[in-house]
Amino acid sequence: MKINSKIFFGILILFITLISCDDPIPRRPVSHHTTSYMQESVALNQQINTLEEKAILFYIAQDSLRKYKASKNGFWYSKINQNKNRKPIVGDEVLFEYEILDLSNQLIYSKEEIGQVSYSIDKENLTTGLQEGLKLMREGEEVKFIFPSFKAFGFTGDRQKIGVKQPLIYKVKLININK
Repeated sequence: MKINSKIFFGILILFITLISCDDPIPRRPVSHHTTSYMQESVALNQQINTLEEKAILFYIAQDSLRKYKASKNGFWYSKINQNKNRKPIVGDEVLFEYEILDLSNQLIYSKEEIGQVSYSIDKENLTTGLQEGLKLMREGEEVKFIFPSFKAFGFTGDRQKIGVKQPLIYKVKLININK
């Protein structure tokens, strides 16, 4: 018995169609181990912070004219001149001027470039080190702060003169405090 070729091809196509209509097998996403990435990132940041701290402590050891205190906020400071005036509190408007240097005492930004700055304590944005440092000062005082990069401009720098992950020296004079 001969099978018609049209019927044969029709049955063959129907058979192939039925076989190929299985449910699709879902592809599993490629698994990325984020915990290992985070651990590597934390380890790298700890190494960077350790190197910065060593550089800062070396700078402090070389500066025999000043006595530095470590703040509880992760930076160091030395009062150039002291007085008994009041400290600013949250909401006070302060007027101050400052300059920024690197750890080799090279001037990055001068007082003239920056000008006098008016700032409302904890109500506006500044680098975290400067925000915390101003609260340690008294009206009329001048203080030298040494900030690790995470208290200054961090990973980005200022995209002009300050590099990434660069510890900085700020010489700040608190001119005036207004309630």
